[in-house]
Amino acid sequence: MSGKPKLHYFNGRGRMEPIRWLLAAAGVEFEESFLETKDDLTKLRKDGSLLFQQLPMVEIDGMKMVQTRAILNYIAAKYNLYGKDLKERALIDMYGEALMDLNELLLTHPFQPADKKEQHFANMIDKATNRYFPVFEKILKDHRQDFLVGNQFSKADVQLLEILLMAEEFKPDILAKFPLLQSFKARISNIPTIKKFLQPGSQRKTPIQEKDVPKVMKIFY
Repeated sequence: MSGKPKLHYFNGRGRMEPIRWLLAAAGVEFEESFLETKDDLTKLRKDGSLLFQQLPMVEIDGMKMVQTRAILNYIAAKYNLYGKDLKERALIDMYGEALMDLNELLLTHPFQPADKKEQHFANMIDKATNRYFPVFEKILKDHRQDFLVGNQFSKADVQLLEILLMAEEFKPDILAKFPLLQSFKARISNIPTIKKFLQPGSQRKTPIQEKDVPKVMKIFY
């Protein structure tokens, strides 16, 4: 084995994308094994690789880790992206949980039935602009530091940047009323490891297109 973390998922964003982001932010090279068919998933289940029979799964440090949040927390702790003490970790977790809630809305949009898409889109934009982004704008205003927690780059910064960029894909002017989030986006995007991940040819995945949905559904359902 190369010693690099190995990520098992389909060749797309989904719930693995925050993990890709965090590894990239930490400057960690990783390998990927893409599932192409339902049989690929069945094989992983049968050989005991998936503790709860579901993906994403990451092979790291001799473990086969599942559950997105558990994987993110392990990576954050391992690579010093989890604050300096228990209180900072609690803030990072709070912010991260909120961002995962919003992430769920964004990543499931392409999978909505045609007759529900418009309503889902409106709800998604409303939650982003009226519930979540105002809170993070205020956090940055009150904290008066370059980062969300302490004065140190953390998992929360990585998650927020990912969400901001995803939201802009849906609505390019979504940050118009949030100047501090705009500054945050520019600042964090320029961190060398992040900047590298944002370049063409990186392991960052593109948004799921309508044509990709049936293929993904065939793997998981």
